[in-house]
Amino acid sequence: MTTLYFILTLIATFLVMEGVTWCTHKFVMHGFLWYLHRDHHQVEPGFFEKNDAFFVIFAIPSMLLIAFGTLNHVWWQQAIGFGIMAYGFAYFLVHDVIIHQRFKWFTRSNNTYVRAIRWAHKMHHKHLNKEQGESFGMLYVARKYWEKVRRDKKLMAGNRKVEYAPEADMPS
Repeated sequence: MTTLYFILTLIATFLVMEGVTWCTHKFVMHGFLWYLHRDHHQVEPGFFEKNDAFFVIFAIPSMLLIAFGTLNHVWWQQAIGFGIMAYGFAYFLVHDVIIHQRFKWFTRSNNTYVRAIRWAHKMHHKHLNKEQGESFGMLYVARKYWEKVRRDKKLMAGNRKVEYAPEADMPS
């Protein structure tokens, strides 16, 4: 039974991390730690960004929970630590690999989810400063981006040119 609780706790932690990420992104990264996040919006030369420090910031509680949970035989600490780690891995794949293509692994995906998440992130990055941002989550994609991608796919299926002015015809 502990195994089932472990898995459920891990999954719950993974899901909760999307909300934690959204809040951290909106209120911390675009707030008092903007100086670490700014180079992610205003690109500077080099492979690494100051923004990469957030990977370490999120990894520390994960590693501590896994370590203390293992040393003290507390399964739920391990489960939460592994849930945070799983979210971190998903974040890395979606954000660094699929969206920003820092690694050229999935460069030509036509998957609707991949296109929607890329479009949502593109709309987030159209704001070069910390104010007036949108789409602060990472894995959850708002309906308007799904609808835009589906509309684009229909237009492309009819060999029509797709214009990229999402605010012009998107419902709010």
